[in-house]
Formats: sequence, C-alpha cells, structure tokens
Amino acid sequence: MIKIGSLKIEGKVLLAPMAGVTSFGYRKYMNQFGVSVCVTEMVSDMGLIYDNAETKTYIDFPKSEIPTGVQLFGNSPENLAKALLICEKLNNSIDFYDVNMGCPVNKVTKTGAGSALLKNPKLCGDIIRALKAVTNKPITAKIRLGWDKKSINYLEVIKELENAGVDMIGIHARTTKDLYSGVPDFELIRDLRKQMNVPLAISGNIYTVDDAVRAMEITGADLVMVARGGIGNPTLISNINHYYKNEELESPSLVDQIRYCKELAKSIIEEKGEFVGMRVYRAIAPKFFASFPNSKKLKSRLSIELNKYQDLEKILDEYLEEFEK
Repeated sequence: MIKIGSLKIEGKVLLAPMAGVTSFGYRKYMNQFGVSVCVTEMVSDMGLIYDNAETKTYIDFPKSEIPTGVQLFGNSPENLAKALLICEKLNNSIDFYDVNMGCPVNKVTKTGAGSALLKNPKLCGDIIRALKAVTNKPITAKIRLGWDKKSINYLEVIKELENAGVDMIGIHARTTKDLYSGVPDFELIRDLRKQMNVPLAISGNIYTVDDAVRAMEITGADLVMVARGGIGNPTLISNINHYYKNEELESPSLVDQIRYCKELAKSIIEEKGEFVGMRVYRAIAPKFFASFPNSKKLKSRLSIELNKYQDLEKILDEYLEEFEK
C-alpha cells in the first residue's frame, strides 16, 4: 500500500489520463479490471473559469470506490487555483488534483502549459503551492524528462515540486521533443524513487506486463501508468496485478475480447448517448482485435460502419463467424 497524501492506494496500476478517451464511461468500465487510482481527461483551467459547458462535463462524475483525480492544465498558479475552487463547488466526489506538466502536444505547450512548464521549474513549484493553499486534498503532478535532450532537468523539477508539498509525481520517460516516438529512457531514471520523498508513478510504452515490470524495477516506482496500452486490452491491468500477487496471468480469447468490446461500448453509450458514443468508439473498438487475423479489414468496417450499437454487434458477430470457420 502507498499513500498519496491522505489517500491509501492498494495495487500497482494508475489509469492514466488520455484526451478523448478517459471519460467517465471509459474509467467506470476499466476500473473493474483492478485499477488502483485513475485520472480524468485533462481539464482546461480557463475553460472552467469561462464556464465552458463542455469543459465542465469532464468533472461531472459520481463518487467512486477507485480514487479519482481531476487533471488540470494551465500556466498560471492563480488561474489553476481558481479552476480548482470551481471544481470543488461543482463536484465533491473529486479525491485529488493532478497538474499536467507533461503533455507535449503543440496546442498545449504553445500556451505555456503542459510540458512547457518544465522550462521553468520554479513556476512548477509555485503552481503546486497555489493549489495546496486552497485545498486539503492531495495534489499530484505529471512531468517528463525535460524539454529536449539538451535540457534534461527532471531532478530540478522534482525538487521544486517536493519542496512545494506535492503528494505524488508521475514521470513519462521521454522529453517533450520526443512526443510519443522512440523508446522511453527508463535507464536514465534508474532508481529514481530512491532520490524522492513522495510516491512515483512511471509512464511510457506500457503495452505488456513485461513492460510494466521492467519500468517499475528499473525506476523503483510505486505505480505504473497504463494509457494507450490499455485501450482494447483491459486485462493488461488485471495481469499486472496478477503478476505482483503471483497469480496466473489471463490470456483473453477472441470471445472474451468481443465481450469486453461490447461491454465498454455500452458504458460509453450510457455516458454520451448512442450517436456520440459510437463515433468515439470507432477509434477504440478496433484496438480490441489488433492481434487477431484480418484485423485490418475489421478496423476498416468499424471505422466506417459504426453508427449504432446494433452495428457493433453485427460486425463483431460476423467477424466471429468468419474466425470460427
């Protein structure tokens, strides 16, 4: 067990925030596979301050048995603190707040938010102080190694965050300039946890149990962050937990994957409605079948023909029939 501030966390897996993916419906379904803690899609501080209706939907969720944090992004301590207070008024089910200091996407960094904050470690600390001043709930942060290979400064940033009272730090083992390409440099942060005073969550290309175990063993991290590797592969989460409990790992069959795919679709439809939910699902559904035969043909059908839940059932039932011939 680890503690994130006052929160007691059992298990090893943090369901990482992903824009356009980790909505309430997605988190609700994935949590049953053994998620220990989860985080919302990133939420704009200015979106909340300007009372944007869509932004507010990201923080609209009920209390969960799984500790759930809201991930805020922005570049101003004052505005982020205002946004946090708005969250507190709108939803008392939020367990903690995470600050996005790791997003490398240009539309975020060009505003000075996301991983652009790494260029100013003192500002990173000031943001944490501003949030700690307005709430007693835990405050965490997600960072990267640095802006580029010539400005690796994660240790300086971690020091500022810890001095400001941060309750946990997540680190993606790439620089901003790396985006999501190449191989995460876990060796660069070998034994990082030994140099820290707060829990560490590790991120970067976690697609298999071996990936998770390797990343945690090298860095000494307390938690592993499952993001893209868990889309269409929910048993990755349960299998990571099985590994650390010395339990047998699951190998889901095609029938299992079809069932998981349909169940997640229902959860997303329940949240977003069928029209929006199925359009979101066009990018998610094919991930369940990437390792099975004729997956490219199936992906094409799901990407084009998926308008209603009945379409999903029809396409998958026909795929199973073809597979079993």
